[in-house]
Amino acid sequence: MNIVVLVKYVPNPAGTPEMGDDFRLKREGVEGSLDPGDEHGIEAALKIAEGGEGEVTFVSMGPEPAVGAVRKALSMGGDKGVVITDDALKGADTLATARVLAATIKQNKFDLVVAGVESTDGYTGTLPMAVAEFLGIPSLTFARKVEVADGTVKVERQTETGYDSVESSLPALITVTAGANEPRYATLKGIMAAKSKPMERPTVADLGLSAEDVKATQEVIGMEAVPEKAAGEILEASDETAAKVADFLKKAKVI
Repeated sequence: MNIVVLVKYVPNPAGTPEMGDDFRLKREGVEGSLDPGDEHGIEAALKIAEGGEGEVTFVSMGPEPAVGAVRKALSMGGDKGVVITDDALKGADTLATARVLAATIKQNKFDLVVAGVESTDGYTGTLPMAVAEFLGIPSLTFARKVEVADGTVKVERQTETGYDSVESSLPALITVTAGANEPRYATLKGIMAAKSKPMERPTVADLGLSAEDVKATQEVIGMEAVPEKAAGEILEASDETAAKVADFLKKAKVI
């Protein structure tokens, strides 16, 4: 089975984000890493691939440091990486990114595409489904458990009230939740092996796309910080505390 895993280089999730003059997140020249959420997709793909034939390929689009993120993924396992870095992609929105990733995947043999639920820098959660749409394959999202057998993928799809059992014939795309697994750590042997694994570097033109194909269709015209919430009222324990709480709940029409 050939599996493609979508991974992303993101600015340090624990750091303070920097915005450019175009109101977009600065990605070049800032500390970053492999998106932690993608590690669950990586782990799911490696488990599926264990003991079987085929390849696990990691695909990413982004600035030059994205190569390091893919190398980290390769240190966990897998066979090769593909990183698309092109000046034409600067400022690309979700639709353009999905088009590029889908074009890249089409150049590789695949039975299953795996992704995290959403990135820690954008939180749109829409990219994987857009990729599936461009590929013309089904997408099964929020998988907390994944099984692949006999040309079929079955998942337990996490919901607010529990889970749904969903299945699809292959090829298909799945997104994997953080609760699905515990990502493995890269071993020293894995880190060393990752340095020699193949890394393809196609351009937009190599993918058969033009600058117009990857032009952003959205324009960010402004931004502002989310207002901080006022701190809640703290009541010291006293004989009047219960009465004050009851009065507060009445004013809030809770009781």
